[in-house]
Amino acid sequence: MSEISTTYPASAGPTQPLVFHETTESHTPNGTLLGFWIYLMSDCLIFACLFAVYGVLGREYAGGPTGAEVLELPAVAVNTALLLLSSITYGFAVLEMQRDRQSPMMLWLTITGLLGACFITLELREFAHLVSIGAGPQRSAFLSSFFTLVGTHGLHVTCGIIWLIVLMSQVAKKGLIPANKRRLMCLSMFWHFLDVVWVGVFSFVYLMGVLP
Repeated sequence: MSEISTTYPASAGPTQPLVFHETTESHTPNGTLLGFWIYLMSDCLIFACLFAVYGVLGREYAGGPTGAEVLELPAVAVNTALLLLSSITYGFAVLEMQRDRQSPMMLWLTITGLLGACFITLELREFAHLVSIGAGPQRSAFLSSFFTLVGTHGLHVTCGIIWLIVLMSQVAKKGLIPANKRRLMCLSMFWHFLDVVWVGVFSFVYLMGVLP
């Protein structure tokens, strides 16, 4: 920490230096978590806009296939189960973290990452199938809004998986230090947030999309 010194003028008496210094951190406690909550709220606005766009364009088929014709609920239900299960396994990882049990925590995080990877794989397979049958994002406003909303969520999950791998490497090198615990809690909020968004996607896009 830097020190700031000053002296009185000669006419004011003997020279008496004044020294000011800080002995504690100037950061607000839990400031990182507060900042991350602010980020999540901004992400909520992004998804709210995408949901609104889909709400307006979701029935604009332009003579192309409808949701009932191209959406496969059984496959999406499996995908939904994978993502919701990954949220549960991450919860187990957090419990192990709070007990300072690194090895079990790493195991649960690995399972979480694998479930997330399976989710992304099935989603990419769905996109490839739609494009192969001529139902790509350029076919109609419905498909454009569909690919944008679902794809944006998938991109977030992909970023979450990369973030998870980075955090696991940091924990492997430095252990469960307070900084790593804080980062794991931020990722926990992000992962559960994606689950909540996906429940909305599954209900609003897929379940309502197959209705005539």
